[in-house]
Amino acid sequence: MAKTDLYEAPDYYQIDEFLSEEHKLIRQSVRDWVKKEVSPIIEDYAQKAEFPKQLLKGLAEIGAFGPTIPVEYGGMGLDYMAYGIIMQEIERGDSGIRSTASVQGSLVMYPINAYGSEEQKQKYLPKLASGELMGCFGLTEPDHGSNPSGMVTNIKDKGDHYLLNGAKMWISNSPFADIAIVWAKDEEGKIRGLIVERGMEGFSTPETHNKWSLRASATGELVFDNVKVPKENLLPNVSGLKGPLGCLNQARYGIAWGALGAAMDCYDTALRYSKERIQFGRPIAGFQLQQKKLAEMITEITKGQLLVWRLATLKNENRATPAQISMAKRNSVEIAINIAREARQMLGGMGITGEYPIMRHMMNLESVITYEGTHDIHLLITGMDVTGENAFS
Repeated sequence: MAKTDLYEAPDYYQIDEFLSEEHKLIRQSVRDWVKKEVSPIIEDYAQKAEFPKQLLKGLAEIGAFGPTIPVEYGGMGLDYMAYGIIMQEIERGDSGIRSTASVQGSLVMYPINAYGSEEQKQKYLPKLASGELMGCFGLTEPDHGSNPSGMVTNIKDKGDHYLLNGAKMWISNSPFADIAIVWAKDEEGKIRGLIVERGMEGFSTPETHNKWSLRASATGELVFDNVKVPKENLLPNVSGLKGPLGCLNQARYGIAWGALGAAMDCYDTALRYSKERIQFGRPIAGFQLQQKKLAEMITEITKGQLLVWRLATLKNENRATPAQISMAKRNSVEIAINIAREARQMLGGMGITGEYPIMRHMMNLESVITYEGTHDIHLLITGMDVTGENAFS
């Protein structure tokens, strides 16, 4: 029997007053969907290590696929505050489900919209927005994670097509994706983006199993063995590492908001449990060490909420820098993972069970703190930004 989702979002500094009525309506519709469609099933799917594909239709309906994409291409035409809010509410439910939406919007639809031809936009974006097509993003390789410029996946110009060879790994959505945005080096060593379609000969997407994290998300590889990619599938308007890094900025922005959602869910769960759990004749909420944990949680959440609100304001004004986005991603995930661990302790043995979401969030966040730039890489991005010195090499 599915447990009722009693989640109430913390807002200690009345940050809601910064939001428009449209933003609040969007948030409520996504929150209602998560409570109705995600919360009742997510623990079972995480236990089974299976992605609930039936959620794809609903994700499209709530505008989670490319919410900032223009309306003429099937998107919602929303601002970045709305995009952040949507990601926060979905990740409050589960990081794996948010990952599915992030990949579709930030890593597949965004590059087609930003770097693609008009024909590519018309062909792919409306179907991606509706969920009729699902996509994935191929950047990370077996031997090149934090150093994507060292990639060995490559294309050779064969006149009427490109010949693509190589492999990508740790690819969310790959097992069921219809298309992949793939980054590969051309014969001059420049990084180019291509749209690779399922069914192209030599293209396969083996699934990754035995994960302890993002268990309700589909992860796999992309393998290219002499894949013939039509010339018209090349993204014409970008070359170099700025292409994939531009996509990562979009995704990192969504994670900055999303990871806070996981933190808020852990805090809300721990707070409610502490008021109901009786030890030594009274609720554990009345004990000093438990109050210390809760006070530190709500303080970090509040600081994080202010950070992402300001980041959204800057992004709407096209003033947010990659380094500012990086800081917010790192901060949100770090506080979320710490809050998950503290909340788990407050619940004692119950905290490790599927009766509560905390342990699932904690395991998921071990992936979120690694993907789209590891915690340490993001520290170095901030370090380089404030010192002007490059510590990467």
